[in-house]
Amino acid sequence: MKSNVRIGIIGDYDGRPSHLATEEALKHSAAELEIQVEFQWLSTDSIMEEKEKLIGFDGLWCAPGSPYKSMNGAITAIEYARVNRIPFLGTCGGFQHAVIEFGRNVLGINILKDYNFNPYAENSYISALACSLVGQTRRINLDKNIPITRIFGAYEITEKYNCSFGLNKSFQDLLHKNGFKVIGTDENEEARLMMVESNSFFIVSLFQPQLSSTYEQPHPLVNEFLKQSRQFSVGI
Repeated sequence: MKSNVRIGIIGDYDGRPSHLATEEALKHSAAELEIQVEFQWLSTDSIMEEKEKLIGFDGLWCAPGSPYKSMNGAITAIEYARVNRIPFLGTCGGFQHAVIEFGRNVLGINILKDYNFNPYAENSYISALACSLVGQTRRINLDKNIPITRIFGAYEITEKYNCSFGLNKSFQDLLHKNGFKVIGTDENEEARLMMVESNSFFIVSLFQPQLSSTYEQPHPLVNEFLKQSRQFSVGI
């Protein structure tokens, strides 16, 4: 008998390829793990109006698609997942907004305290990538000392991107030392995969794992997200 898992997808659904791929990746992993998955899109502006919409999910996934209708709606949802230890996956824009949430609410970084902070404008925290990763496929080196990275079955992986912004490298050590660990980097040692150490599963990737997932080979990161969400649903 299949277990039932409810996933809330944070993002403003508009049918773009990354949104369709997010839904399909959940289906791929659900079939592999024999989990009955239900998912619901949670628009970022509606989250700001009704935070109660976040209640009742076994996992939250902040999907690509930024700029979101409400940056602060996305950050509110991410904070809710982190504080309540709900399994969380953030990809592409979800990565960017998760590091903003942590910098603002945990580290109290001055630039991020402004409720109108704009991650798409020139600033010292979220910066344009030296080389745009829109439509790119690149190698990532994983930290061999972090147990969660074993889910990939290798310590060098190749992933697909569709982004132009990332965490400014000068802030990586600060986040890493305060519990938002850098667990995967590119050839320039810039963060591409991170995790909140204190949570059982709070992982963000600048790449989009959903873009390479198939029924024949579901992405291991999405698999692990659903496994953790299933455990959360039954209180393990």
